[in-house]
Amino acid sequence: MLNLSTFFFFLGISVVNPIISPFAITLRATPLMVGIIAGITSVVALLSKPLGGLLGDRGYRFQAMILGNVLGAVAGLLYVLSAVTGSIWTLAFARAIHGLSMGIFFPSSLSTAVDLAPKGRVGETLGWRGMMFSLGNIIGPALGGYLSDVMGFVGAFSFTVVFSIVGALFVLPVWREAGRIVEREIREDRASYSELLKAGFVAASLALFFFSFSYAGIITYLPALYKIIGIPQSVFGFYMMVIGIASFIMRVIGGRTADRMGPVPVIRIGILLVIAGYVVLILYKLPPHSYASALLIGAGFGLSVPAMQLMALGNLPPRIRTMGSSIYTMFFDLGMLVGQIFLGYVAGLRGYAGVFPLLPVIAAASLIIVHAPLLFGGRKE
Repeated sequence: MLNLSTFFFFLGISVVNPIISPFAITLRATPLMVGIIAGITSVVALLSKPLGGLLGDRGYRFQAMILGNVLGAVAGLLYVLSAVTGSIWTLAFARAIHGLSMGIFFPSSLSTAVDLAPKGRVGETLGWRGMMFSLGNIIGPALGGYLSDVMGFVGAFSFTVVFSIVGALFVLPVWREAGRIVEREIREDRASYSELLKAGFVAASLALFFFSFSYAGIITYLPALYKIIGIPQSVFGFYMMVIGIASFIMRVIGGRTADRMGPVPVIRIGILLVIAGYVVLILYKLPPHSYASALLIGAGFGLSVPAMQLMALGNLPPRIRTMGSSIYTMFFDLGMLVGQIFLGYVAGLRGYAGVFPLLPVIAAASLIIVHAPLLFGGRKE
């Protein structure tokens, strides 16, 4: 039920992602305004995740997931209102509400997957949850583009409301069944937030930062390179689809293997695959050979992510797990933000193609950091 809620929540977000910029342009937004409107969601999500973590750790994890979906539906209604009235300020407000919904929903969704996982199968459970996240982000953009072509912007935005309401409904029966159990575990636990300084949590968070730092170079500057050399944007769309499908397939494999072998060996293999993908991209930036890099990056991503989540959250006490989830995922957001800014500076000096030789080095920093607990007393953890 919670996996389906996760799927519909992210489907409601991803269905609008490819049409926000074109819609903003129809409202006569300047290029700078288009960028600001697109980025509002990420900034608000980043700032509101500690609030989502605090709600979950006070025993309101299921309520937070329902609230996140309700806020997503409110954002959908505001999108529709902006399309009807032609108001760019209503659109900006809708993006902010959608960011708040992500900040509230995401930490409790991640921590509850750990709470309810069968004993010894936390990584596998995180892998299944990750598959729902990936599936939503594979289907959503294509569906959003199709709906906007057939039904217009109002029709496409309306589906955000529908998907978010469905996501909330899937949480309700789980809340009735398991809510008291999870809340009792939280009340009985006496852990403090100082335990977030555990070696495994710190290392996994920092590794995730550099992991997303490098990934920002792909999703931001490869389409820019294709644009300036005249390659259709649909080529990059297919490139991202290959990454998404490869990641989708490897999520449960990565989680199950991490349960059996421990997270570090799986993360090691995953990051090495990502680095190999970056090297292939340096050598072959254009299709069809570039799709080999997408396959490697997606497979590495699918292996690494559930294993990193297990390393960060698997040993956290229930009382602080949701805040741990919020802080951990904030490192992904920070890595994306820093990567886009820093690599943008590099692109200004060396051109878009000059960004890609740095990506294996940045990912290698993630690989080194994830092994730090083995050197500094975190092996048992």
